[in-house]
Amino acid sequence: MKFAIFGNTYQAKKSIYAEKLLSILKDHQAEIIICREFYDFLSTNLQLSITPDGLFENEFDADMVISIGGDGTFLKAASMVGDKNIPILGINTGRLGFLADVSPQEMEDTFDEIFEGRYSVEKRSVLKLTAIDGNHTKESYALNEIAILKRDSSSMISISTSINGQLLTTYQADGLIIATPTGSTAYSLSVGGPIVAPQTNTISVTPVAPHSLNIRPLVVCDENEFTLHVESRSHNFLVATDGRSESFKESTQLNIKKADYNIQVVKRFGHSFFDTIRAKLMWGADTRY
Repeated sequence: MKFAIFGNTYQAKKSIYAEKLLSILKDHQAEIIICREFYDFLSTNLQLSITPDGLFENEFDADMVISIGGDGTFLKAASMVGDKNIPILGINTGRLGFLADVSPQEMEDTFDEIFEGRYSVEKRSVLKLTAIDGNHTKESYALNEIAILKRDSSSMISISTSINGQLLTTYQADGLIIATPTGSTAYSLSVGGPIVAPQTNTISVTPVAPHSLNIRPLVVCDENEFTLHVESRSHNFLVATDGRSESFKESTQLNIKKADYNIQVVKRFGHSFFDTIRAKLMWGADTRY
């Protein structure tokens, strides 16, 4: 098998298991290519002596992608994979790890299972953002969420939101998060959004600090398309796609819909979404004991 490896390049402690990972893959006689940025980090910052079969920057091909770091590293890997239809395995050296849910201590058993073909692949939906301002159009994609947020002002923004051309409401808030089921346990959850199981074919809409207490999160079918217009006292606003933020003028129209491709996530047998929320969120734990 051929593996393409992405890793965290900001915190050394999140990449210290890379050498062990490469050793395990070599023992299985795997072909290994490494993202050049990650390779430079390992060889320069961590001073590791590693000999991959190749390096890559943007274009690459592999049987499986490995992300070693936290969920942020996984999201970066997913953005690089895009519509290549290559499954991604996340090794968690970060904190919670919803997407990257294989611990470093499980690596040897996990790759034994992978080389024996004993694993599953979950398809996760992706959101497509089209930002239109006059003759200028920009597209981006998000596995977790697209967040529309205030910028340069403490005042809230107004977000006129339509679904399939019909007005839903105008949110007066610090922002609005439109999330996939995968992203329901990320930013959306932290502002009171619902936890949504991965295979439910839905999109959740959650305001950030809404001005009105009668505004609540909403879950709709992912076949719906959203159109948003933003008004701001500063005449601009931020859009963050999986944490990658960019400023837009308030004249920009935002169109959001499900992308025409999925991200494939590698899962070990016996690792379920419900196991993850019990373990990571202390779901149902009685703190009295």
